[in-house]
Amino acid sequence: MNWLNSEAFALFGQHIKWSDMIGNVIGLIALALGWRRSLWTWPAQFLSGVILFAAFATAHLSGSAGKQVVVMLVAVYGFWQWNRGRGQAQDGSIAVRFATWRERGYLAAAAALGTLAVGGLFTAYPTLSWDPWPDAYIFVGTIVAMYAQARGMVEFWFAWLLVDLVGVPLNFANGFAFSGFVYVLYGALVLWGMRDWWLRSRQPTLEGAPA
Repeated sequence: MNWLNSEAFALFGQHIKWSDMIGNVIGLIALALGWRRSLWTWPAQFLSGVILFAAFATAHLSGSAGKQVVVMLVAVYGFWQWNRGRGQAQDGSIAVRFATWRERGYLAAAAALGTLAVGGLFTAYPTLSWDPWPDAYIFVGTIVAMYAQARGMVEFWFAWLLVDLVGVPLNFANGFAFSGFVYVLYGALVLWGMRDWWLRSRQPTLEGAPA
């Protein structure tokens, strides 16, 4: 499997690794499938997590590598949650909604406390991460975003935007240029997906559909 971490090509002076490229292309596909509310978004995210784990682990970015483990676990949960909730919308697909103010508070608190805890851990053990606080922010932000996606919350798009703001410069700084380029594409796709989910959140769910 060493070829995954070998150089695929150079772009604008940046060295692109196979693992970085393949994992992020699959991740981009997963995000597009999430926009379309397709159940296949979760298997795609799981596969992306497996490949990117190999990439980040070899670069000693423990936060980013650990994030991929959590991505895989949440992908399993999301697949179960969406499979359970299929047919809630009037068109027979997954219903989406805005979170309640209480849910937003829980998500924000989890993001803040989680970042402090993980960032503190990375700071105490520097070998776990080269960039403790940005790495912790992305780690926790990704978990929050994917959990919100699994629950069908429109806010998951906002969470991804906040992750992008740190993810782009962090990936370029640590030699994962393709991840940086893809994060820029994520930003555009997130804006389009946010609009689609925003509009669909106004559509009523079927009576008697499971929560």
